[in-house]
Amino acid sequence: MGRKTWGGEEKSLIMKEIFNRYINHLQAEKNASAYTIRNYKTDLLDFFSKVDRHVLRDYLAHLVGRGIVKASIARKLSAIRSFYRYLVREKIIEVNPIKTVSSPKLDKRLPSFLTLDEVKKLLEAPDPSTPQGLRDRALLELLYASGLRVSELVSLELGQINLETNEIRVWGKGSKERVVLMGEPAAEALRTYLEKGRPELIGEKKSNALFLNRYGQRFPERAVQKLLEKYASLAGLKKRVHPHMLRHTFATHLLDGGADLRVVQELLGHARLSSTQIYTHVTKKQARKVYLAAHPLAKEKSDEAEDKE
Repeated sequence: MGRKTWGGEEKSLIMKEIFNRYINHLQAEKNASAYTIRNYKTDLLDFFSKVDRHVLRDYLAHLVGRGIVKASIARKLSAIRSFYRYLVREKIIEVNPIKTVSSPKLDKRLPSFLTLDEVKKLLEAPDPSTPQGLRDRALLELLYASGLRVSELVSLELGQINLETNEIRVWGKGSKERVVLMGEPAAEALRTYLEKGRPELIGEKKSNALFLNRYGQRFPERAVQKLLEKYASLAGLKKRVHPHMLRHTFATHLLDGGADLRVVQELLGHARLSSTQIYTHVTKKQARKVYLAAHPLAKEKSDEAEDKE
């Protein structure tokens, strides 16, 4: 079969149809999150023309010239690659023209996280005298206690929560099911919200969604970011707090506390251990504590210092 050739207007219409089919494929077969779909639409619409590797490299150079960070460029390239793999698989094109283009080498950055003191200030920021405040306290407690992705958090249904065992049944990326845990503070905040806050928010409406907005509808993913910015400001935190930072914090605090890496991998829902290994950085305080406890000569010096006090 030879390559298809189209006139300008016809080509535009056919490519739009293909693009829409691809987005439907991501939603239906790949179970991609709304966040992923939004990014793919943005990245692919920005690059919606027939290309070869030379055009793609020019495009990447253009992005670099605009000051786009490497992580964003890599994400755009990933979206484009995925789209062209789809075109080849569906036999819309015969050869992937960008197969040999390599991704930009990313700078290794440690995940940003909150200290325990900062977490406490953040969790205490919501006003417990209002239904929204009870919801927000439960939402923040659960994000930190469970390490859930924000997409997993806002999609939670009432039936997924077990407050007797403090467990949550979650369907993560690729519809993979896992069980995550929560501590008693998060469970207590959820109980209070379910007893006093949620009934006020839902009113006469019906919904199985765990977290609701003031209209009794499912709490949207975008609103979680605004909520975190609001409470970080009220708590006096100097960092830009975002939902994934609480996931970073969850993993970092578990590993600092001595949790096994594979246990953390399971709780986070990572398919590969390498995804979890980015959290193996430790705080300076924890590094010093481990060093003094493990190194024989350091331990002797530490004991001597205590004897002199």
